[in-house]
Amino acid sequence: MAEPFAELFKESEIFAYREVLSPHYVPDKLLFRDRQINEIEKALTPSLRGERGRNVFIYGKTGTGKTSSIKYVVERVRLLPVVKAKITYVNCRIYNSRYRVLSKIASDHIPMYAKRGLGIIDIYEKIISWMEEDNKILIVVLDELDIIRDLDDLVYTLTRANSDIKSGGITIIGVSNKLSFKEELDPRSLSTLYENEIAFPPYNSSELSAILNDRVVKGFRPGVVDQASINLASAIAAKESGDARLALKIITKAGEIAENRGGKSITVNDVGDAARIAEEEIAYEVIGTLPEHQRLIVYAIAVMSLTGGRYKKLDKQDDAFLLSGEIYDRYVSITQSLHKETKGARLYRRYVTDLQMQGIVTSYESGKGVRGHTRLVKLMYQPEKIKEMIEKSLFNTQPDEQNSGAESRPLHTDTTDAEGFQ
Repeated sequence: MAEPFAELFKESEIFAYREVLSPHYVPDKLLFRDRQINEIEKALTPSLRGERGRNVFIYGKTGTGKTSSIKYVVERVRLLPVVKAKITYVNCRIYNSRYRVLSKIASDHIPMYAKRGLGIIDIYEKIISWMEEDNKILIVVLDELDIIRDLDDLVYTLTRANSDIKSGGITIIGVSNKLSFKEELDPRSLSTLYENEIAFPPYNSSELSAILNDRVVKGFRPGVVDQASINLASAIAAKESGDARLALKIITKAGEIAENRGGKSITVNDVGDAARIAEEEIAYEVIGTLPEHQRLIVYAIAVMSLTGGRYKKLDKQDDAFLLSGEIYDRYVSITQSLHKETKGARLYRRYVTDLQMQGIVTSYESGKGVRGHTRLVKLMYQPEKIKEMIEKSLFNTQPDEQNSGAESRPLHTDTTDAEGFQ
C-alpha cells in the first residue's frame, strides 16, 4: 500500500531548496534596491529617534521589490537594540478596512484588548492611551493600501492621533502597485500620504538574470540550470513587465517540467513552455487580487466576451474587441445589481488603463471600420475561466464583522500573503 506514495518522499534531483525560489522569500541581500532601501531608512530615521516623522508613499508595478524591501527594513528595525518607535506591518489584502487595521495594531502591541469585540472608537482610544504611556512613535506600514475600502477614514483616524496625543505620534508608510487610486482619495488624505514618495522601477533583463542566478544557486541542484535558461527566463519577464515574480515562476515551472519528464536538467524548451504557463497563472493571480471595481470591470469584459457586444467592427477582423462605452454600461448594470457604488466614466477609463498596464486587457483607439471614435478593448485571457473565478468572489459574501455594526465585509478577496516581490 505504501508504494503509490513512495514518489512523495523521494528526494528531488532537480530542486534543492524550493523555498528560495518563492516570491515570498526575502534574501539576506536585496539586489538593485539599495537606493530605495536607503531612502526608506532615511525617511524612518526621525521616527526611530522618537520624533514625528514624515509619511512615505512607495509605489511601483507588481514584482519590483516593494514588499521585499519594506519587509527587509522592518526586520532591521526590529533588530535594533534601542529604538524609540514601535512598528506594525499590515498586509491590506487581509486587513482591508479601518477596523481591521486598527485591530491589527492593537493585536501587535496591546493584545489584551485585541479580541474583546471592541468598536472602532474603543480600539482607537486604547491605542492612544498605549502611545501616551511613554510618548511612543508608531510606524504603520500599509502594504497595498489601495485595497482598503475606507482608506480616507483610516488616514483621517491615524493622522488625527497626532493631534489627540500630547507627544509621540504616528508615521504612515503606504505601499501600492497602482497610482490611479489617488484619484479616489480626499485631497486631505492625498496630501497627508504623499509627504515623501519613493518609486520602484521595473527590473531590466540583466537585473533579473542576476536575481535568478542568486536564487538558482540555492534553489536547484548543481548543474540543473544553465545560463542560457536563466537568460531566457529573464528576457521573457523583462519584456512582459520587469516582474521578478514572473521570472522566478518561469524558472520554477521549468524545473517542474524537467522533473515531470524525468530530466536531469532544464532546457530552453522547458523555459519556453514554462513561460506560457507562468504568464497565465500570474495574470489569474493578479485578477483575483484586483481592487473590487477593477474586478467588476474585468467581469463585465469577460461576460461580454462570451455573449458578444451589440456592435461589430465593419471589417470583422477580430470580434473579440469590445466598445469601451458598452463595457462601461455593463459595469454600471453589474454594480447596480450588487448594490455597489458606481464609479464615474473618467475613473473607469483610468481603471482600464491600469488593466492594460498589467497585461490583462489590450486596447486601442478606433479608426476606420467603427462607427464614431471610441476605444476598443480586448481581454487577453480565457473569459470562461476569468468569469468563473470572479463569480466565486463576487457572490460569496460573508457575515458582518463584530465591530458594533460599523462595517460589513466587502466582496471576498484573496487573502494570500503579499508577494515578496510586490
